[in-house]
Amino acid sequence: MWKVYKWDGRYIQGELIGSHTTEKAALKKAEKEIGHTKTEKVEDKTPKEILIWLDGENGNPMGVIIKKNKKARAKKAPKN
Repeated sequence: MWKVYKWDGRYIQGELIGSHTTEKAALKKAEKEIGHTKTEKVEDKTPKEILIWLDGENGNPMGVIIKKNKKARAKKAPKN
């Protein structure tokens, strides 16, 4: 699930704007609501989350899009 957050004056991850199932939809919502000029996609060394930073003209942070990846759980064998 991709979550779009807008800077609220104090925190970059301040106001939740929307949740989307695709990256394209999240970027479209961010462009409409935030009006950023640059994006930078960051994938950490651990594949736990993907961040897309949304910056203004002078590099000022305006928001962030976050996707947290979950590990698939192994299914238990049925009892016989």
